[in-house]
Amino acid sequence: MSARSGILFIVSAPSGAGKTSLVHALLATDDKLSVSVSHTTRPRRPSEVAGVNYHFIQRRTFTDMIAANAFLEHAEVFGNFYGTSRQAVQTELATGKDVILEIDWQGAALVRQTRPDAASIFIVPPSQAALRARLQTRAQDDPDVIESRLAEARGEMAHFHEFDYLIINDDFGTALLELSAIVLAERCRQSHSAGLNQRLLDELLSDP
Repeated sequence: MSARSGILFIVSAPSGAGKTSLVHALLATDDKLSVSVSHTTRPRRPSEVAGVNYHFIQRRTFTDMIAANAFLEHAEVFGNFYGTSRQAVQTELATGKDVILEIDWQGAALVRQTRPDAASIFIVPPSQAALRARLQTRAQDDPDVIESRLAEARGEMAHFHEFDYLIINDDFGTALLELSAIVLAERCRQSHSAGLNQRLLDELLSDP
């Protein structure tokens, strides 16, 4: 079998839709997947670990990286910058590992411009009431921030049609099965699997 470049997956969702929990659950069952750790200028939350949840950097460092074209995509969200390291993603894909980008719809649009082969997935909550309850349960933001996030979420969800796949995260187990199925389906695409199985295909198509 010949080696293949990894598949790039884009996973986007409004804050509180359960994107990160679903991705982490998927990673726990699939050792061929990795998630790209984004850079951000926002403060680290108490529950977060630097280098695991995000690379937390100063605004000046971030703007220097923009100038050096170090990001595959970057965007400003709620007054903070977020970006995906171009080199880190390329290095991981070159090893044959599939990579997930957890980014917003703006970043997804930028990535699709340079990587139209990426598979994009959008996750939504079952209702606005459920989204509000999830944001309140996290107890990480004050009420004003929660209201801002709800307003922003409505704008984000209007872009669902730009993505290849849509998952409604009502029941977590079902949503996880759907996410796993999408990854499996992409791996079975002829454009990805033919190169990996070229020796087998040559044998099957040869004269006996």
